[in-house]
Amino acid sequence: MVKKNKIISIPVNRIIALVLMDIMSVVVSAFGALYIRFDYSFNRIDTRYLRMFEKIIIPNIVLALLFFVLWKLYKSVWRYASANELINIVFATSCTAVAQVVYCHVTDNRMPRGYYVLYWFLLSVLTCCIRFGYRILRIINNKRTAISGKSSRINAMVIGAGAAGNMILKEIESSQYLNLQAKCVIDDHPGCHGKLLRGVPIVGGRDKILDAVGQYGIDEIIFAIPSANVQTRKEILDICTESGCKLRTLPGVYQLINGDVSVSKLKEVEIEDLLGREPIQINTEEVLEYVSGKVVMVTGGGGSIGSELCRQIASHAPKQLIIVDIYENNAYEIQQELIRKYPRLDLVVLIASVRNTNRMNQIFDTYRPNIVYHAAAHKHVPLMETSPNEAIKNNVFGTCKTAMAADKYGVEKFVLISTDKAVNPTNIMGASKRICEMVIQMMNQRSKTNFVAVRFGNVLGSNGSVIPLFKKQIAEGGPVTVTDPNIIRYFMTIPEAVSLVLQAGAYAKGGEIFVLDMGQPVKILDLATNLIKLSGYRVGEDIEIQFTGLRPGEKMYEELLMDEEGLKKTANKMIFIGKPIEFDEEKFEKQLEMLSRDTKQETGNVRRAVKEIVDTYHYEI
Repeated sequence: MVKKNKIISIPVNRIIALVLMDIMSVVVSAFGALYIRFDYSFNRIDTRYLRMFEKIIIPNIVLALLFFVLWKLYKSVWRYASANELINIVFATSCTAVAQVVYCHVTDNRMPRGYYVLYWFLLSVLTCCIRFGYRILRIINNKRTAISGKSSRINAMVIGAGAAGNMILKEIESSQYLNLQAKCVIDDHPGCHGKLLRGVPIVGGRDKILDAVGQYGIDEIIFAIPSANVQTRKEILDICTESGCKLRTLPGVYQLINGDVSVSKLKEVEIEDLLGREPIQINTEEVLEYVSGKVVMVTGGGGSIGSELCRQIASHAPKQLIIVDIYENNAYEIQQELIRKYPRLDLVVLIASVRNTNRMNQIFDTYRPNIVYHAAAHKHVPLMETSPNEAIKNNVFGTCKTAMAADKYGVEKFVLISTDKAVNPTNIMGASKRICEMVIQMMNQRSKTNFVAVRFGNVLGSNGSVIPLFKKQIAEGGPVTVTDPNIIRYFMTIPEAVSLVLQAGAYAKGGEIFVLDMGQPVKILDLATNLIKLSGYRVGEDIEIQFTGLRPGEKMYEELLMDEEGLKKTANKMIFIGKPIEFDEEKFEKQLEMLSRDTKQETGNVRRAVKEIVDTYHYEI
């Protein structure tokens, strides 16, 4: 979507004032040039030149105003004047001076040669003073207020002395609406240490951050290196978290490329900035090629993953997007968002349960989707431990019914959203997702539809994930609860998870389990500690961390592959294909029938029945 430029109108009275001051500048510059030329003495000025001065002054004024208009000196907003405006002034005054020389020679009103140079110089200086005066006075006033100690501004440190840092400092300097006072700049390049950037001292590299915080009384740190790689970003932000200052950062290098760097674009530093892993990149052309012009269905389309899937699919020009969800509030929110962003999108939002066979068949029969992303599932581990029958009904048999409808009505590709908890599961939610993977594998053997699964770890920021919980606990003053000091998890962002799902759909040939290389797992304790520091608090002093013990069905660590599975590379170096594990499909079908009977009768045998199907499932009796 192209953003329209905001039109800034300059009041007529300001233009009139500028014109009057410019006229005065021309008169003063012309007479001043004569005065200086004749040794600063009125008596020494030849009367012949005074008569010529009277003849050329009106044409001089007209020429000056004409060139000032041509160089747009009456259209600029001078409170934000920069080098561009200075260049325009020089060109306008130079054209005026040259035009005066030509006019004087043509009309035979020739002035002394030194007069023309002095006239140009004086006119340039006066015009600059008029244009930049307002800004200079405001900067002086800000400095005076800061020195006098009456300022209520927040002391800020800018990390990065490059183009982005310069632009941030410029806005802090010129804007009357910001309550920031830039006190110092940090940059790792030793050549700029000890110098000034827009009057702000560059005090040193990253090793000086904590010292400078104390020396200058810093309250807020602005990370302004949008081109920094993930490792550099993490290393610097790790140091910043020790300062206890509020952190803000520019989103990315594209902001600098677009010239879109400003304080308004700064965002709070999020915990994903500290994960230390390059974000997942996908081939958008491949995704566009297989989604564009297709009817795409997303079950669970109102959830965290489902809604992001809908956003990214909508941006790839599908023929029709069908959102299926049982929760009307979630469905309504994503519906309204997509209507606003993509008014031409053919969007259908349906309230339905994947557990309802007739409803799913009716939807598939009516809309005939080409691609299905199955994101509908119960996913909260502790809740499913206390309601295991519901986990099986929704996850396993909801998947069965949706997959069978996809087969019956000729869907091209069916992509299951799975989880790393399906590997050697210790909880019913993970075990249910492993059975879902087995359902997909079986259906792929029997159908023309390509059935695949996508397995990934914890998703930062998703509903029920640890980060929103930590943020809420911090906002309430703590304590922040962590189950165990040694518990670790793999993490990815919601856009990354969805990117993987979309890319898997493009790669899918049928029967694969796609796995993401998510780098090194992260300690939950480290996440909690960093988030407390990012919020400007001290761990143990302002916010306590409390250990609550592992919850039912929770593991100390998660795995992405079972021992029997190997890894096969794809075109995307961070996406792999796990080798499917063979099993007896006839036996599996009978086991599903028994499992269905147990869940419908609400017996207490569901865990035992699941163990019969998933022999890697371990649970406490």
